[in-house]
Amino acid sequence: MAKPMTRHSDTQTIPISFTLNGRLQEIDVEPHEILLDVVRDRLGLTGAKRSCDVQVCGACTLLLDGRPISACTTLAFEVRGRSLMTIDCFIEYGGFQCGFCTPGMILAAKALLDENPDPTDEELKHFMHGNICRCTGYKKIIESIMAAAKRIREKTT
Repeated sequence: MAKPMTRHSDTQTIPISFTLNGRLQEIDVEPHEILLDVVRDRLGLTGAKRSCDVQVCGACTLLLDGRPISACTTLAFEVRGRSLMTIDCFIEYGGFQCGFCTPGMILAAKALLDENPDPTDEELKHFMHGNICRCTGYKKIIESIMAAAKRIREKTT
């Protein structure tokens, strides 16, 4: 049963719990708080960016229960009891530099991990062979994807 809204000073808040990048989060949010602001400003995950604020550019995309959403137009309380994933795991391991190849790398990695959540290094390299990165030697990209795979496996066990 969900906790009722509470008042802190003159502000009402809603207690929510949700899974963020495989880890349980429990926070109080104001009814009008935007998810992008909570993720960036309160939880410190800055991979998603503010750009258009009207759900057209994709810079704020997060995955909610595995489906892309625009965090700039989603109220934070809407994620309660659900699973949220950010791009920050890829960033945490230095999986990109200029950003040019990032969309293809991320989408290919997601497709691979949806199909095979425990790939070997060789399977990963074979699956990603159609993505070219001009900045790195792929080491950080591979480490990022393998870290994401590990988090996914931990979440499902």
